Amino acid sequence: MGLLQGLLGARKLLLVICVPLLLLPLPILYPSSEAACAYVLIVTAVYWVSEAVPLGAAALVPAFLYPFFGVLRSSEVAAEYFKNTTMLLVGVICVAAAVEKWNLHKRIALRMVLMAGAKPGMLLLCFMCCTTMLSMWLSNTSTTAMVMPIVEAVLQELINAEEEQLGADNSNAEAAELMGLDVNNSQAPLELIFQNLNGVPSATEPMKTANQHKQQHPSQEKPQVLTPSSRNQELNRKKYRSQHDQMICKCLSLSISYAATIGGLTTIIGTSTSLIFLEHFNNQYPAAEVVNFGTWFLFSFPISLIMLVVSWFWMHWLFLGCNFKETCSLSKKKKTKREELSERRIQEEYEKLGDISYPEMVTAFFFILMTVLWFTREPGFVPGWDSFFEKKGYRTDATVSVFLGFLLFLIPAKKPCFGKKKNGANQEPTLGMEPIITWKDFQKTMPWEIVILVGGGYALASGSKSSGLSTWIGHQMLSLSSLPPWAITLLACVLVSIVTEFVSNPATITIFLPILCTLSETLHINPLYTLIPVTMCISFAVMLPVGNPPNAIVFSYGHCQIKDMVKAGLGVNVIGLVIVMVAINTWGISLFHLDTFPAWAKVSNITDQT
Repeated sequence: MGLLQGLLGARKLLLVICVPLLLLPLPILYPSSEAACAYVLIVTAVYWVSEAVPLGAAALVPAFLYPFFGVLRSSEVAAEYFKNTTMLLVGVICVAAAVEKWNLHKRIALRMVLMAGAKPGMLLLCFMCCTTMLSMWLSNTSTTAMVMPIVEAVLQELINAEEEQLGADNSNAEAAELMGLDVNNSQAPLELIFQNLNGVPSATEPMKTANQHKQQHPSQEKPQVLTPSSRNQELNRKKYRSQHDQMICKCLSLSISYAATIGGLTTIIGTSTSLIFLEHFNNQYPAAEVVNFGTWFLFSFPISLIMLVVSWFWMHWLFLGCNFKETCSLSKKKKTKREELSERRIQEEYEKLGDISYPEMVTAFFFILMTVLWFTREPGFVPGWDSFFEKKGYRTDATVSVFLGFLLFLIPAKKPCFGKKKNGANQEPTLGMEPIITWKDFQKTMPWEIVILVGGGYALASGSKSSGLSTWIGHQMLSLSSLPPWAITLLACVLVSIVTEFVSNPATITIFLPILCTLSETLHINPLYTLIPVTMCISFAVMLPVGNPPNAIVFSYGHCQIKDMVKAGLGVNVIGLVIVMVAINTWGISLFHLDTFPAWAKVSNITDQT
């Protein structure tokens, strides 16, 4: 029994050692570049799927196995680990670090909550819209980690408002009971009586930060009232006063994860999967100047908008019922006492932020400026600002983001005085000459594991192409030529939607991209017709806590169970799959010219076969 437990404890180490040894006959019995590349690809894929080693560490496998087996030179492999997309990510993370540091996200979220009010339906729609908007520019994980503490605080305000209302109605009875308890138990502290008389005291405390919520489980934030009364002990075991409160908590929590996923689809920098797709596509088809920030946004924004509305209806129907008129009413006359108390407390939290600060204004300006410059670089229907330069193609979206990110390290966080006399009372000595962001702020936000993982994917794709493995795989897929293109795309989307529930999104897309490129070239299908829907469907890992980090963050707050995530996530997954398939077969065809096999794909196909 002890031996079995030891083996189970060391199963990851055994997997790391045994997998390369068991697969070693492949390159030995078939001494060719294709077999060696397949060996490296399978070993890396197994490490990614099993997570026997960290994803970033597993992505380094091609860096030493490709040179060892003679597939690629070491210098060639190293060049794949830092690309244009990495620079794009660096610039975006600089702006994201500024947003997080100066609480701009909290101001946006609370402002939208005040606009929506405390009605559950409108509150749900408001938080979903806010999360979607933030996730368009920040990573899904960062957005969820930023918004969930705000959602949790709002939920506690809703519950505490009801407790306060009920406590006011029953104050005489509670006081009489407490007096009896004090007689029976003379050691009961004075604070205990005060807590019972005034409800939960944490209702008036300031909103907790994101880091505090990560360290504490939400159920541990409520103070424990220790009384010998069995009735009070039974009430303390219950986390919610009613099933309706529990449904609201489940609905709002899960909607944050789904909205973060929807927002990540909207922009090419919204998720790591989109960045991996863009860099792989540009490397595989360098002559294809089709996909950029503008064209991706034009295609994906209607998808996100439709998916947001339909998902809101789905979540509302699943958890809150069909009474939209009651839960979404904006009339002030129909507000309950509980909702008025909640709105008042949310207003207090917003007022604690004070007036918008100078660093927030600078961050918001850079945020908007970066978006405008991305859109106007190569809009397509009119000449962009890139056409003003003599040499074309030298400037990309990464150029804009890195330049603006660099400026954030230079601009002081303290508003300049411009010759005015400094008032000692109004000075902010803590800021001094500190810039908007420091290198420590950047390091805390920069996902270096994703950078290495993306580089490992580029290295695998480059080795598959140079060794001829991608061509061999393409020939094995000729049997699918009898299916229509839409059916092939649908099968690929369903397959990756299932796989990505158990395998991380970056690992899934890194494994499937080279295969789908070869499949499209072999069957003479526009590669974008398959790659874009698959890239989006890989993000729909919303059914399990292990599907992606936002799911795990939401699950850690304890409001929902796995069965709730599976039930709600299955609906969101189906909604997303249907909308993406409709989009790629309607406006996607005209936007990317998907009805023809492009010349840039033919050139790649010929190169692979020679």
